Amino acid sequence: MKREVYEELLEPLEHELVAMAHWAKAKGERICVLFEGRDTAGKGGTIKAISERLNPRQCRTVALSKPSETERGQWYFQRYVQHLPTAGEIVLFDRSWYNRAGVERVMGFATEDQVAAFLEAAPRFEKMLVEDGIRLFKYWLSCDQAHQEERFAERLADPLKRWKLSPIDVAARTRFADYSKAREAMFAATHTDWAPWTVVDYNDQKLGRLTLIRDLLDRLPDTHVPEETIDWPSLGHAPLDEEFALLKPIAPFGED
Repeated sequence: MKREVYEELLEPLEHELVAMAHWAKAKGERICVLFEGRDTAGKGGTIKAISERLNPRQCRTVALSKPSETERGQWYFQRYVQHLPTAGEIVLFDRSWYNRAGVERVMGFATEDQVAAFLEAAPRFEKMLVEDGIRLFKYWLSCDQAHQEERFAERLADPLKRWKLSPIDVAARTRFADYSKAREAMFAATHTDWAPWTVVDYNDQKLGRLTLIRDLLDRLPDTHVPEETIDWPSLGHAPLDEEFALLKPIAPFGED
């Protein structure tokens, strides 16, 4: 999808996202969205597209690093619970508790007993969240191996994107089939009526973003809330004259 077409289609969705955030704040709604999927699928770009026009104090992104020694000794879900939304908040998880069913399982960071315990506990954990009123959405961003390899190569060639390549990404390249197997086991155990998985095709990332955002908005109730009238006062006095030091602009290369 061409950039100009994407931006034209995204703009009305941005207005709906702003209205959704206004509704969540007015009604005290708690919205929690999980983004899972292949490396390079497009989780970060989608989260940015959703959150870019929203108040960062209301819409938070959670992207946790590997657990500390203390966290490894906790109940598995414990470090995620503290990041769940409070009334009026929207939380976007860039990977989530499903790390245990994916990367931890495939890369050997969790035992099969730990994975089995997680797959049994996750639906119960999510049912508690939903029954308490949290609106929970789980998205899996899917891309095939050819597109993944193309994006890995792009990151490797671009110094500004190379930070996105972690040692885990490099090691995982040869385990595409293992990740597929782990994903299917995860879906079988955790796709429930109260917290279903939604798979989105991300071979075309721009189209994937638009599709996911449209789906998210459509699954919420009517989010229209009347806009508050803002009584904009006049200044009531002449503007103050203020003086500040002004930095000299950087000259273009080749100019004095």
